[in-house]
Amino acid sequence: MIFTLKYYFLFVTATLLISGNPAYGQAEESTADSHPLTRAVENGLRPALIIKGGSIPKWNIHDRMAHFHVPGVCIAVINLGKIEWAKGYGVKEIGGNTPVTPETLFQAGSISKPVTTLGTLQLVEKGALDLDAPVNDRLKSWNVPENEFTAKEKVTLRRLLSHTAGLSVSGFPGYADSDPIPTPVQILNGEKPANTAPVRVDLIPGSEWRYSGGGFVVIQVLVADVTEKPFQDFMKETVLTPLGMTHSTFQQPLPQNLTPFAACGHDSNGKANTPRWRVRPELAPGGMWTTAQDLGRFVMELQKSANGASNKVISQAMTQTMMKKVHSFYGLGLVLDGSTNEDRSFSHSGGNEGYTCDFFGYIHRGQGLVVLTNSTTGGGLVEEIQHS
Repeated sequence: MIFTLKYYFLFVTATLLISGNPAYGQAEESTADSHPLTRAVENGLRPALIIKGGSIPKWNIHDRMAHFHVPGVCIAVINLGKIEWAKGYGVKEIGGNTPVTPETLFQAGSISKPVTTLGTLQLVEKGALDLDAPVNDRLKSWNVPENEFTAKEKVTLRRLLSHTAGLSVSGFPGYADSDPIPTPVQILNGEKPANTAPVRVDLIPGSEWRYSGGGFVVIQVLVADVTEKPFQDFMKETVLTPLGMTHSTFQQPLPQNLTPFAACGHDSNGKANTPRWRVRPELAPGGMWTTAQDLGRFVMELQKSANGASNKVISQAMTQTMMKKVHSFYGLGLVLDGSTNEDRSFSHSGGNEGYTCDFFGYIHRGQGLVVLTNSTTGGGLVEEIQHS
């Protein structure tokens, strides 16, 4: 991803400079249809691997959407610290004629985790939470059950945010809107009507990396306990509103006034889900609804905050802590990559049933990409769009 995006952005930066656009942080947003490189992206999809000496295929986005059974997709491209262009393709529901637009809502899946992380780190900066203290010190409505694995090493916020806390349950299937919806504590205990196993420590905390959506439900309860506010309200006040993510929400079920803007989820055959989407009471690990433009604003805030240009939620120092590797490729709520300062990047994917999404951003170059799809099989399309 780094090299393909790198050369795209080198090209687009040169184009903007030649055309007289201003420098980083001052570029004006342009509409997708008027931007000179939109069509190049739309007609430049290609695979990850190319045989040496062979021709380089260039595919059209609509053809590849049909190939991967993806009814709708939205792209937002970030350059020079601004959303350079954003555009939707296809429809919100197969068989319908309502188009996907930059304002269309998608379930973000695990992209909820880095957004949750940003809000949680504000509580750390304010002294309400400690990254390295046992979370049981601050939990009120539930406690991490102690056992032989926690005898010496404890579950801490840093370990929860970096998936090194030793907790179980990687992900959650969600619920039909007609199902009884469990509370976060019922989810953690695996009690009915929860449809997943109890979240428990079964590895020594800090000993290894293992993805745990269950760990982020612990964070959801922790934040609510400390702030004495519903998690979704805290996230709106702390992250979504300050960043201008006005179309996004952690409310579950999705409020009726927002359902007309939501894309329906689709299965691997391109068939619409029944129900159209599932309810996600596990808000912190996978409950956010968002748009490509809103998620682009999140990416840009992290970039600018890391460089001291904007600190709407947390300080530059705390953002840099978020972008410091804790284990292998993972920091606090972020996948981290890049061998040089210029190529250092952060990203995260998300995949709830019926949706596949991804975002990517260079830390120091004001450039990035958001791709949201309304299909379980959208991953292949996301990758080809990244290459284009």
